[in-house]
Amino acid sequence: MRQSKLKELYHSDIFSHLPQMSYLPRWAVLLMDMMLCVAAYWLAVWIGSGFLKFISLSEQDVPIGIQFMIVMCVQLFFFWAFHTYSGIIRYSTFIDTAKLLLASMGTGILLLFVNLIMDYSTGHHPLLNTVIVVYMLLSFVLLFILRVGVKTIGETLQRNSGSPQVMIYGTQSAGLAIAKMLRSSENAPYRPVGFICEENQHYGYDLAGLRVRPLNEKLFEWMDMRDIHHVIISPIKMREINPSKDLQVFIDHNIHILTTPYFTQFDNTDDIDAQRIGRIDAIKIEDLLERPQIEINMENVRQILRDKVVLVSGAAGSIGSELVRQIQKYEPRVTILLEIAESPLHDLILELRKQFPDARFIPIIADVRNRSRIEQIMSEMRPDVIYHAAAYKHVPLMESFPNEAIQANVLGTKNMADMAVKYHVERFVMISTDKAVNPTNIMGASKRIAEIYVQSLFHKLNAEDANCTKFITTRFGNVLGSNGSVIPYFRKQIAVGGPVTVTHPDIIRYFMTIPEACCLVMEAGTLGKGGEIFVFDMGKPVKILDLARNMIRLAGYTPDKDIQIIFTGLRPGEKLYEELLNQKETTLPTSNEKIMVAKVREFDYDQVSTEVEQLIEISRQTKPFTTVKLMKQIVPEFKSNNSIYEQLDPQ
Repeated sequence: MRQSKLKELYHSDIFSHLPQMSYLPRWAVLLMDMMLCVAAYWLAVWIGSGFLKFISLSEQDVPIGIQFMIVMCVQLFFFWAFHTYSGIIRYSTFIDTAKLLLASMGTGILLLFVNLIMDYSTGHHPLLNTVIVVYMLLSFVLLFILRVGVKTIGETLQRNSGSPQVMIYGTQSAGLAIAKMLRSSENAPYRPVGFICEENQHYGYDLAGLRVRPLNEKLFEWMDMRDIHHVIISPIKMREINPSKDLQVFIDHNIHILTTPYFTQFDNTDDIDAQRIGRIDAIKIEDLLERPQIEINMENVRQILRDKVVLVSGAAGSIGSELVRQIQKYEPRVTILLEIAESPLHDLILELRKQFPDARFIPIIADVRNRSRIEQIMSEMRPDVIYHAAAYKHVPLMESFPNEAIQANVLGTKNMADMAVKYHVERFVMISTDKAVNPTNIMGASKRIAEIYVQSLFHKLNAEDANCTKFITTRFGNVLGSNGSVIPYFRKQIAVGGPVTVTHPDIIRYFMTIPEACCLVMEAGTLGKGGEIFVFDMGKPVKILDLARNMIRLAGYTPDKDIQIIFTGLRPGEKLYEELLNQKETTLPTSNEKIMVAKVREFDYDQVSTEVEQLIEISRQTKPFTTVKLMKQIVPEFKSNNSIYEQLDPQ
């Protein structure tokens, strides 16, 4: 009966939580500290009376038991005053040590002060000064040893855990903070075993108990011998290096590259939130391709957009939505979100109202191909600035549906441009593509025709009125992570185990991040005087095969072993490389070295307008070959590639 009661008590909720406890409650820490202080006091008395024999307990005016109670009460008060018991012992920091020191010193100084007053007033003091001093030193030492011991045991247990070993790239405060967080968290997903620095830096020393090693071939041999296959790099270190170049060596050695969220404070690394450790994640291919941050003239952009009505067509698309976000920095009066896709627009407006609660947005469901609807919107909203991003962009699909490409990319642009003129829009910025240069596909040719239309329209208007709408065109290549682009496509293929499909082993493309492209679009919109076609510095082209291999390695697989790469052949209208300028074109620099002006041939608006109207009318008749034939007449450099429309090109 008695045993069953004890068993019932043991399994009750009083004790059931003890095996799952990750830290001691405050009262338990305080109890342990007081027990150590009791031991310190009696040890101080023993040192004074039994070991050094400089006091006699029998000769004291105040019994030793009363002295003990006085010391413990004062010590308890200072523990409470400095909250020495409030921290988790195994995560003790310099601040916790300082609290212990202050509590011990406070106790000793207060007791010595009481002795001084009593001695002055009565000629006797209740406590022995020597015992107080010895106790003050012993109590701090014992309390400090407890915390160091618990912390050391915890770190030892963590080092022997099954978490994967990881090296930390970078020895600055950011890397040190990551190491400290990993070592202080009992649930850390990785176990730090060292730091990596550049070979030209000082190395061979220990930092936070971890060896600093140079980045060279010997490092990878050492890592392989110890089964280390992970490296963490902080966001701050990422900004100091060229990721596409400096991190390739890790990818080539099948090292998984990890990164952490951006921390705003690294000076006091002891106070970093350990919960952020759970957010360590594998680095993405976008991080490797991303270039240094673009600097734009924000004041010029602000002058154009501040307190203005700004309309973005295709607002829920990859470029359009980022334009909307960046526009909010410049305090427009209202932003009109023109979009045909209902669900993406709904999702975007929910995001924007949460992210920019003070900004004003007007979502509008409309089709740029509907001229009367566009006119209604322009007459009611009277935008000052238009960013025209609405377009069909997928090359293979447009190759199959050339009439739809004309309707969306040519008619849609014409409707927006004509209404911009009619309702006195100040600036009209059109988003174009590098595929408009020497086009080999329907999509690129349709965008080139749209370029020609808005450029010729401006030159006609400008000849009559210098204060007319300023039409500006911007060209750039592929953007990272855009809807339907190659990177999300490869990522899905890798997620299901492959194979990864590449059209051709030699195909290359230019890449730019969406924020970078939108920054340049907005600055180009301020630089333009009207009629220009701006081209962006897209950096070095990327070989798609190398991109696929790197993405496979970043996912933790070996190309052509774990995941196969197969070549499917160029798709209709696709070419091996994209051009940013026509062969006959030249460029002129601007105030931003990333933006250039393309000197292109000018067209007569009256002729262009007639041809465009004819092209739009033919596209309505759903006669694809007739449509494409007229496109080739308007754009003579349009030569189809790997397409059924090659037969329309002169042999």
